[in-house]
Amino acid sequence: MAAGDVIAKIKVVPDASQLSNAQNRLNVARIELTDCSTRFGRDSALYSRRVISREEFETSRRNLDKAREEVAAAADALEIVRDGVSRYNASESNTMVRATITGLILDVPVKVGSSVIQANTMNDGTTIATIADMNNLIFKGKVDETEVGLLRVGMPMTISVGAMPELSPSAVIEYIAPKGDDTGGANTFEIKAALALDSAEGLRAGYSANATVALASARSVLSVPEGVVEFAGDSTFVYVLTDSTAHPAQYTRTAVETGLSNGIDIEIKNGIDSTAILRGDKIR
Repeated sequence: MAAGDVIAKIKVVPDASQLSNAQNRLNVARIELTDCSTRFGRDSALYSRRVISREEFETSRRNLDKAREEVAAAADALEIVRDGVSRYNASESNTMVRATITGLILDVPVKVGSSVIQANTMNDGTTIATIADMNNLIFKGKVDETEVGLLRVGMPMTISVGAMPELSPSAVIEYIAPKGDDTGGANTFEIKAALALDSAEGLRAGYSANATVALASARSVLSVPEGVVEFAGDSTFVYVLTDSTAHPAQYTRTAVETGLSNGIDIEIKNGIDSTAILRGDKIR
């Protein structure tokens, strides 16, 4: 559906008092038009015989033109009250509901014959249809307050969709809520991210999804399972095999400098090399 296409037509139920007033106005305008038409015919005859001045004749013609315009205006006003449509701007009529964007209709919550109300300062009005541009999908999610401070607008993320595990669209954070929501007991912040068009093919609105954000990365580094590292205050240690022939094997407690961790493996910056064998596992 393209922007401007008609989605629905609303039938107006006119107010009896307004309808009566509009009809009376049209009747009065027609009476005035008949009177002005009669006067103009008489004045035309008098003017042709030079009985009245040109000014009086032009005044009579001007009054006739005004009477015609008043009849047209009164008839239009009656149509607006009765049908909600003006003959002069039918394309802008509020009874013709038109699409505001080009996209796909996702939902039509009303049926033929349903009562609807117009948006005003007291309410949002009745939703006739929900339209979405499927080429401009947005990921909406929640982030815990302990992690929202690590995010920034413009950061890339990878989306995993439960219904389509083979698809991993990319996105970029566009919005981070300035205020948290403590519904459910946990204080979370809403984020929104725009999906890349070339990676979102096949997605549908409403899919459940999770987002992964890479806060930092390290490549081609020495890492060990985090379970073999001993944390003691601000220091970290591993146990390096020194004698495999002894029973039991001998290990030396060695201080190491750690780096990034993904919760499973942790980076080792200094303290051991890739040939060391640790208690509990081997360096990978």
